[in-house]
Amino acid sequence: MEKQAFEQTGLIPRSIIRTFDRFKKQIFPGGEFLVVQEFRISRYQVLVSVRCLVSLIFIPLVFNFFVKCFILLPLTNYFWNSYQSKIFLNSYQQERAFKEIKFFEEKIYFETLLEEELKNFENNNCQYLSTPQNIQFLDDSNSIAFKNYCNNQLNFQKKIISLANQYNNESIESLTNFFIDFLTLGTLGLLFIIMKPQIIILKSFLTESIYSLSDTTKSFLLILFTDLLVGFHSPKGWEFFLELILLHFGLPKNQEFIFLFVATFPVILDTVFKYWIFRYLNKISPSTVATYHNMIE
Repeated sequence: MEKQAFEQTGLIPRSIIRTFDRFKKQIFPGGEFLVVQEFRISRYQVLVSVRCLVSLIFIPLVFNFFVKCFILLPLTNYFWNSYQSKIFLNSYQQERAFKEIKFFEEKIYFETLLEEELKNFENNNCQYLSTPQNIQFLDDSNSIAFKNYCNNQLNFQKKIISLANQYNNESIESLTNFFIDFLTLGTLGLLFIIMKPQIIILKSFLTESIYSLSDTTKSFLLILFTDLLVGFHSPKGWEFFLELILLHFGLPKNQEFIFLFVATFPVILDTVFKYWIFRYLNKISPSTVATYHNMIE
C-alpha cells in the first residue's frame, strides 16, 4: 500500500506533539547525540543532493558538447556533402533563402537607383558647359556606372554563395541536433537508473525544502508558475518556444500545429494544476491553498 505524503489528523493537534517531542529531546539524556546525528544526516542529504543535481545537469551537457562537436557533426558533414547534392533540408528553408535573396536584390536595385539619380543630377548641372573637362566627366560617369553594375552582379553572386553555405550548414546542424538530442536523453535516462538512490535523496530534499517555505512564498511560486505556463500571456511564450524547437530541428514552421498546440496544451496543463492543488496540496498544506486563493482573488 502506498504511503501517504501527509500526516493523519488525530485527537491531539500535531503542533502539540511536535512541541512535546522537541521538549523531550532537550530534557532527557542523549539529546545532544540526537541533535548531532540529525545534523550529520541533514548535511549528508544536502551534499548528496547537490552532487546528484550537478551530475544530472552537467554530465548530459558535457556529453552533448563533446559528442556533437567531435563525432556527430564531422560525420554528418561528411555524409551530407559527399553522398547527396541537396542544400536545403526542407521547403521551409528554401522559402527563407528565397526571401533573403529577394530582399538583397531589392536593396541593390534601390542603391543603384540612388546612384543613378545622383549622377543624372550631376550630369544635368554640367550640360550647359561643353568644355573638354565636362566631356571627360561624362565619360568617367559612364565607366563608373559600368563598374557599379559589375560590382552589383559580383556582390549578388557572393550573396548567393554565402546563403548556400549558410543553409547547407544549417541543414547539417539540424540533422546533428536531431541525433544528439536523442543520445542526450538516453544519457539522462541512464543516469536516472544508475543514480536512483541519490535521486530519491534529492527528491526528498527538494520536497522538504519546498514544504518548509512559508504559505505566502509557496502561494507566490504557485501563482508565478501557473501564470507563466497557463496564464493570459502564456500563448505568446508557447508560440515562441515551439518556433525555437522547430528551428532547432530544421522543421517547417506550421502555424496550424502551433495554434492547435497553444489552444489545447495550456488548457490540459491548467486542469492538471487544479487537480494537483485540490487532490494533494489541499491535504498536505490547506493553509497554502487558502492563501493561494486569497492572493488570486
